Amino acid sequence: MDIELWPARNVGEYAYCPRLFYYMEVEGIHLQSEDTEEGQRIHRRVDEPSAEPPGPDSDACDDEPRKVRSLTLTSAKLGLTATLDLAEINRKVAVPVEFRKGRPRRVTLDDQDAPPLYEPWPTDRVQLGLQVVLLEEAGYEVPEAVLYYAAEKRRLVLTVDDELKRNALDTLQAARTCATGPRPLPLVNDVRCPRCSLQPLCLPDEINAARDEAAEPSARKLWPPRDDGIHLVAQRRGTKVGVHASTLVITEADGSKAGDVPLAGVESLSLLGAVQISTQAMQTLADRGTPIAFLSGAGRLIACVDPLDSVSADTRRNQVRRLDREEDKLELTRALIVSKIRNQRVLLQRNGSAPSRTLDALAEELSRAEQAKSVDSLRGHEGQAAALYFAQFASMVKDEAVAALFDANGRQRRPPPDPINGCLSMAYSMLTHECIAALRTARLEPSIGALHVSRPGRPALALDLMEPFRPLIADSLTISAFNRGELRDGHFQRTAAGCFFTDAGRKAFFSIYGRRMSEEVTHPVFGYRLSYRRMLILHARMIAAWFNGEVPTLSFLTTR
Repeated sequence: MDIELWPARNVGEYAYCPRLFYYMEVEGIHLQSEDTEEGQRIHRRVDEPSAEPPGPDSDACDDEPRKVRSLTLTSAKLGLTATLDLAEINRKVAVPVEFRKGRPRRVTLDDQDAPPLYEPWPTDRVQLGLQVVLLEEAGYEVPEAVLYYAAEKRRLVLTVDDELKRNALDTLQAARTCATGPRPLPLVNDVRCPRCSLQPLCLPDEINAARDEAAEPSARKLWPPRDDGIHLVAQRRGTKVGVHASTLVITEADGSKAGDVPLAGVESLSLLGAVQISTQAMQTLADRGTPIAFLSGAGRLIACVDPLDSVSADTRRNQVRRLDREEDKLELTRALIVSKIRNQRVLLQRNGSAPSRTLDALAEELSRAEQAKSVDSLRGHEGQAAALYFAQFASMVKDEAVAALFDANGRQRRPPPDPINGCLSMAYSMLTHECIAALRTARLEPSIGALHVSRPGRPALALDLMEPFRPLIADSLTISAFNRGELRDGHFQRTAAGCFFTDAGRKAFFSIYGRRMSEEVTHPVFGYRLSYRRMLILHARMIAAWFNGEVPTLSFLTTR
């Protein structure tokens, strides 16, 4: 098979971490970080291609070598494509020059008075070695190669020899072997992981902690607790979303400008009801991998734009295979339902005046769910626990009039007949969108689930992932919003079609929802704090790791 190592400046990283190679070149996943953005800035000039370079058979001879930027070379024999940052070419002689963001390796000598020596990092040698091989196959003579380390403005010259080329080809073969096999396991407590841009996807500490059953689970706090991105919601009738240069432009129905948002900060976009978006804006957001959700005015999720970026065939294949096995489907469903019932019971204990018999009944359903032998049995226990829970839900709301309406109606969603049901339905719709986005970042297929039956148009796995988070996010948000007076009966309008938010009510709801998704919570196993939005992504990626056989068991967020 052909392995396209693109761009060439990343080739050296593969020698350090086979898992990194697998993500970047087999699954095609590239995540940005401060380091990668700084590297792009340093490479900005050399990334602009030069005019066509002189060939090795050219008779032209210059006093100074011609500098050729972004020279792309391909070897059908090796199955290798690479782009050189810079090549200094004079007739048949070519010298590759590679730009690096960091510093060279410093070698301290025994003699304290002697100045330190500097040498390339092993990965940088591999990268230049592959460039030398490609240049020689193209007909050039390559006597030496150059590495330029921008952090120290230091230029190191490597003499080309057989050892340099042999080591590079051995690494290429190892990369090809990695690409055709299963995804490698992550490194253990490696010092390079905290600065790796793919760390939030690779999850080295979390996966290793889950695999080592004898050790006390622990994980370094490598994730930022929040993404601090912009999650944009457009919900006013007639609003239009467009794009200009690197900015999303929001326009009111009368044509006046409502505001603009830098594209670099937009993490997601939700459009409610009669809101328009231009084709150019959709294409721009899709190109950036930003999910777009289309919801009805009542908050029902209608469609999601799923950008066609990297898709892991192996992960999705493993998802289908494991969910076709009843024992695996049962294991995932049990972990979800047990966590959900536990969170429901804790929420009642914290906020309500539920009788002890209800709490005891929920504890009994929890115990039965832990011992269930089939998915259908688990669905029965989940349904019974939900009936007990929602029968006491109104006891957690201080507004007696609003609570009485819900108590009379119970949990109803189509249509929601009262303010609490309306708020719950909107919160569940938004949470569905969040779960679909989280599963997409984990390269999972949202439509194939375990607890929820898969059928056309239904994001079954997203609904599965939601279950433990319903009490923690949507239910808790609803209770606190009414108890604090942030939502009131006046924020809703009752029609023959149901009870829905007014414009002011929707604005208040999304303010509350945004705060809740940014709220940080401690993971009960790994011990660090993440926002609820990051916690959803973490759990989606741990499900993917379980599908791929990287972790033996699953657990979901619970609170005390």
